[in-house]
Amino acid sequence: MWVRFPLLLPKKTMKVFRFLYNWTLEQSSKKYASWFLAFISFIESSFFPIPPDIILIPMILAKRTKAFILASVCTVFSVLGGLFGYLIGFALFNSIGIILVNFYGMNEYIENLKEYYNNYGVWFVLIAGFTPLPFKIITIASGLFQLNLIVFILCSFIARGCRFYLIAFLLYIFGETIKKFINKYFNILTILFFILLVSGVLLLGYL
Repeated sequence: MWVRFPLLLPKKTMKVFRFLYNWTLEQSSKKYASWFLAFISFIESSFFPIPPDIILIPMILAKRTKAFILASVCTVFSVLGGLFGYLIGFALFNSIGIILVNFYGMNEYIENLKEYYNNYGVWFVLIAGFTPLPFKIITIASGLFQLNLIVFILCSFIARGCRFYLIAFLLYIFGETIKKFINKYFNILTILFFILLVSGVLLLGYL
């Protein structure tokens, strides 16, 4: 049942995200935590819909001394995942790529991106890597339209690095304040996250 803001999402959905947030805080102190973050960062850049920020943020809040190490893990494995997305677009688009594009509802727009990629491919990677735009669509498109691989890697490192290190810096400085803010306004922040995610997909479709 859908109710008015700030509970625009079903209560069960809110409980699931609250559980995942608390679970991530608990897992952050375990040995495999960094590998879990690396895995999510990798698959998000090629096919997984949920960005690694929701894993990175609670992990840093639980252990701020590792903020920049965790940001590095996110950055490196996100770029590696982006290379896998590039490979999908370059060599596997007619099999895996088309399935992912259809899943994100971008099949009507992917051809239109070709015209833009000829002139603005670098900016697509930089903007999508830093903002809520679906980075996986851009990594696949970069391979499909054969954006220079070295340029793609450099832009991915710049965009993803700026994004994750900015998060790490803010949480390292204001960690406790932000943690209290998240706990207090968790439902509203969850809704805003979904709005940003959906808006990113819609914006890419209208380009």
